[in-house]
Amino acid sequence: MSKELLKGNIAMAEAAVRAGVEAYFGYPITPQTELLEWMSERLPALGRTFLQAESEVAAINMLYGAACTGARVMISSSSPGISLMMEGLSYIAGTEVPVVLIDVMRGGPGLGNIAPSQGDYNQIVHGGGHGDYHPIVLAPSSVQEAIDLTVLAFDLAEKYRSIVFVVADGNIGQMMEPAELPPMRPVRTEYPDWAVRGSMGQARHFLSSIYIEPKDEEVANYRMMQVWKRVQENEIRYQEYYLDDAEITVVGFGTAGRIALSAVRNARLQGVKAGLFRPISLNPFPIDELEKISQHTKKLLVVEMNTGQMLNDVQRAVKGKIPIDFYARLGGIVPFPDEILAEILRINQEEIPLEGDPRQRWMKRFAPVINWKN
Repeated sequence: MSKELLKGNIAMAEAAVRAGVEAYFGYPITPQTELLEWMSERLPALGRTFLQAESEVAAINMLYGAACTGARVMISSSSPGISLMMEGLSYIAGTEVPVVLIDVMRGGPGLGNIAPSQGDYNQIVHGGGHGDYHPIVLAPSSVQEAIDLTVLAFDLAEKYRSIVFVVADGNIGQMMEPAELPPMRPVRTEYPDWAVRGSMGQARHFLSSIYIEPKDEEVANYRMMQVWKRVQENEIRYQEYYLDDAEITVVGFGTAGRIALSAVRNARLQGVKAGLFRPISLNPFPIDELEKISQHTKKLLVVEMNTGQMLNDVQRAVKGKIPIDFYARLGGIVPFPDEILAEILRINQEEIPLEGDPRQRWMKRFAPVINWKN
């Protein structure tokens, strides 16, 4: 297989096609619309199902119904569209059927803008829909990784009968890079024994997310919790860079982590022992791995394209053992490597308090520089 120049949205769409997706449902929203457009041509040509619904609410419920048949299904959207899907996602989680969702994040809250952001972290990683459930969440930092994680998402969804998100931001959806696509998998001809198929002569199956008796709901919640325990034991993913001797460790995911790597390399050229820890599985989050890093690095710098949503998980992992500082750009603005480098160099010279909120320190430093209005 050879590499070809691919746009992120199209790469993820084609990866899903080659992973054997049987049905796609969606609604156009920037910056992920090319994904939907690609599916609109590829799937009908292959004899598979493409359906552009009248809304995100309709699309997620169509996905729900298709998932109950055991078909390999997916949906894609961007931040406001994902928000509209949350009730349907909770139904899917409660029914314990596998689905794949791609979220190409944009600036918010509200309609915001169509620029790249990471503001969906909390709504994706920490729930969203009502009830006790945990989606698996994977965060690529390149087009190639977006391809690989899209294929992986289908396998994980079916392995755990779970919701799996691939969360990219508008940068990854819109950028073009050389990447290699996987070989085409055959579409399945056999379906899991729990699926609702409606075929004569087969055993009748009934799938639902409703448990009228609280005792039954408790049993279902406990069963899902046991599945999540297996996910936590087996599906932690992350990437480490220059951490063998790092005194300052930058933590960032997706585009923020990718940009931070350039800053870390430049810091090394200036004699600063910097490293990068990039979570790939945002849920389950690599808490134990970060806790181990905190035992031999001196300071952490969390870099995000939001107001510090992952920062909460980093603080939970480190447990106040070492100082943490924070740097962010908001509203769809992407940080430059030189900005992060300046933060690394500053941290290398300054003492950072263990106590206090890193966000407040960041706001105090940068409000005058960026001229944010109060």
